[in-house]
Amino acid sequence: MILGKTVAVVLPAYKAAQTLMQTFQDIPSGVVDEVLLVDDASSDRTVELARELGIHTFVHQTNLGYGANQKTCYREALALGADVVVMLHPDYQYEPRLVTAMSAMIASEVYDVVIGSRILGDTARRGGMPLYKYFSNRFLTLAQNFLLRAKLSEYHTGYRAFSRKVLEELPLLANSDDFVFDNEMLAQVIAFGYRLGEVSCPTRYFAEASSINFRRSVVYGLGVLRTSLCYRLWKWGLIHPRIFASSPTLRIHSKYYVRCASASIGDPAIELPLKSETTVR
Repeated sequence: MILGKTVAVVLPAYKAAQTLMQTFQDIPSGVVDEVLLVDDASSDRTVELARELGIHTFVHQTNLGYGANQKTCYREALALGADVVVMLHPDYQYEPRLVTAMSAMIASEVYDVVIGSRILGDTARRGGMPLYKYFSNRFLTLAQNFLLRAKLSEYHTGYRAFSRKVLEELPLLANSDDFVFDNEMLAQVIAFGYRLGEVSCPTRYFAEASSINFRRSVVYGLGVLRTSLCYRLWKWGLIHPRIFASSPTLRIHSKYYVRCASASIGDPAIELPLKSETTVR
């Protein structure tokens, strides 16, 4: 808890067994009230290790995608009553100890959303970010800042903190279940006028850190440009994409979910979006 606000850290996981323990051990326990992990049908020991560490764990029975993983993360964090939710990748690429600073920026009500930037302070290259990823990041960020009329140092970090209000009000169910979910979410944050801050975050690139391959990176980049272009056309009133709709049926909210028939007998009841399968462990 910080400034009277409960803090939850959510870990969207896929084959994170080699780095999960180190990530979890560095999360500041004096500030964080709940740690939740959502596993997207990993084939390694991610779920087993998470249970051994005492992490509140949810399991997708099939691989639903990175975006779908985050939707489950945020829904379950809200169900636990979190006021501040920090999304941290369990691959130890980001610095878990910054949870305190990022949570305080939200809990103080100075910002609604905070991202951990690898670009501020030039930590990306010093942390080992491959040159092609660095230049792709800079190109996409330049294009996004132009189309979104914003001034962020980057849009592609996987380290983010949100107020409860943001997660309850954004139309997250309209977003992709794939990697472009992150960028759609930031475009929504800007579109709906939430206060967005940044903090410099050291990064680590090593063999065990998760990373998408070149083909997926190209698909992601095209999706980023499409999202930004949709935003600009929406601002001009030329199109009306679902990701910028204000319909309450597109929000992470319990009354728009159904009970999951696949939950194990004896497990707590959980709310799930239609067509998704999750088991709480």
